[in-house]
Amino acid sequence: MASVKISNKRQVPLGDRIFDTLNIIFMIFLMIVTIYPFINMLAVSLNDPSDSVKGGIYLWPRELSFDSYNYVFKEATILHATLISILRTVLGTVISTFCSAMVAYAISRPDFVLRKFVTLAFILTMYFNGGLIPNFLLMRELGLMGSFWVYIIPGILSVFNIIVIRSFIEGLPDGIMESSRIDGAGEFTTFMRIVLPLTLPVLATTSLFTAVYQWNSWFDVFLYNSSHVELSTLQYELMKMLQNSNASVSSSDAGGAFANSSSSSANYVTPTSIRATMTIVASLPIIMVYPFLQRYFVQGLTLGGVKG
Repeated sequence: MASVKISNKRQVPLGDRIFDTLNIIFMIFLMIVTIYPFINMLAVSLNDPSDSVKGGIYLWPRELSFDSYNYVFKEATILHATLISILRTVLGTVISTFCSAMVAYAISRPDFVLRKFVTLAFILTMYFNGGLIPNFLLMRELGLMGSFWVYIIPGILSVFNIIVIRSFIEGLPDGIMESSRIDGAGEFTTFMRIVLPLTLPVLATTSLFTAVYQWNSWFDVFLYNSSHVELSTLQYELMKMLQNSNASVSSSDAGGAFANSSSSSANYVTPTSIRATMTIVASLPIIMVYPFLQRYFVQGLTLGGVKG
């Protein structure tokens, strides 16, 4: 009896192959456009500052030099300011994410009578703001001036994050909440043991938003703690350093460069090299954290949560 050989290979339509090819080309182009500015900044920061003024630096430094990094890190306050920024980012992100998640869980419950009123009150704060002077007076009356907690308490709740987390919680299967209540769990236990683990993807996303804001923020340092060096952050110190470099260049006749006092007199740093170095120093911590959170952006944890 003759055997019939059946091929499992499926012929891919021509249109799908063309689409996949164009999609790959577009994504490669988008990746290059996204990565190139960072690589260019890294090349400029590692190039000799006086040579960077000539331009023409693209993917790698023309004359390798660490003068810009030596100039940035020679300040005694940089290390302490970095520790304050790390502490601010970690505490601010954890506290804000946890509190926002609790509020989001509360207003996502259908049996919460005031959920519509509270939601509307939160949304109104996104459109109306008291302004800079009322905020300054409020921080002064609360006794937060000259305090580390002025970085944490004003941002303890994020309305945008609350809305995002609430939408995610409302999409969770109702059977999970009901089963926990049948087992005798209270609202806080349900939130901690059931809801919080299932919302890890959206919590990772909102945590990254909060961490980036806390790490990059410097204006509140200028407003509330500018006279307290021990509470200064890395971003604020880098901003002052850039201002000092611009002021030195404007008052100098050295052709747009000023001497780096921590090295020999032949070495110079420029605002361009300082700006590139600051970009790398400020961006690198967030870039290092992002890969650890990326997997939560595409991972769904509710699959299999309720058995059929």
